[in-house]
Amino acid sequence: MLRSVRGLAFFIAILSASCAEPPSKEMNQAQGAIDAARAAGADRFAAGEFTAATDALTRSEEAVAAGDYRQALSHAIDSRERAQAAAKMAVEGRADARGQAERAIAEVATLLSRAQSQLKAPDVARLNGKALNTARATAAGAEKMLQEARAALKTEDYPAVTRALNGAAAELQAALTGIDAATSPRSAPRKR
Repeated sequence: MLRSVRGLAFFIAILSASCAEPPSKEMNQAQGAIDAARAAGADRFAAGEFTAATDALTRSEEAVAAGDYRQALSHAIDSRERAQAAAKMAVEGRADARGQAERAIAEVATLLSRAQSQLKAPDVARLNGKALNTARATAAGAEKMLQEARAALKTEDYPAVTRALNGAAAELQAALTGIDAATSPRSAPRKR
C-alpha cells in the first residue's frame, strides 16, 4: 500500500514538473507533423483531419498564452497525432484519386480508339457522311478532352481530370451505338 502511495506521489510530481513550463518540444513536434502532412498533400486529400491538427496547435498556443501548460500539452499531442493521421490519409487519398483519374482516362481512350477505328473502316467510309458527322464530331471533341485530362494528370490535378472528361465516355458510347446503327444491315420488309 505504501508503495502505491509513493508511486502515485512520484507520478503526480513528474506530471506537475512537466507542466511547469510550456510544452515547446511537443508543440515543435506538432508543427513538424503538420508541415509533413502539408507536404504529403493533406490540405487537399485529408482536409478535415489536417484542419483539426492545425486548430489543435492553435489551441495549444492559446493555452500557453493563458498559462495553462497542461492544456497546451494536451492540445499539442492531439495536434501531432491528427497531423500524422492526416498525412497517412493524404497518401491514401492521393493514390485513390490518381487511380480513379487513370481509370477514367483509360476508359475514354479505349472508347475513342474504338470509335476512330470504326470511323476509318471501309464499310463506314462508303456511308453517307451526314449520318456519321455527329460521331466524327464527338470523337474529335473527346480527343481534345483526353488531352486536357492527361495534362491535368501530369500536374496531379485530379479534379480537373474529372472535369475534362465529364460526359466523354457516355458521348463516345452513344457515338459507337450510332456507328453500329448506321453500318448494320437493315432487314428487308416482310412480304405478306
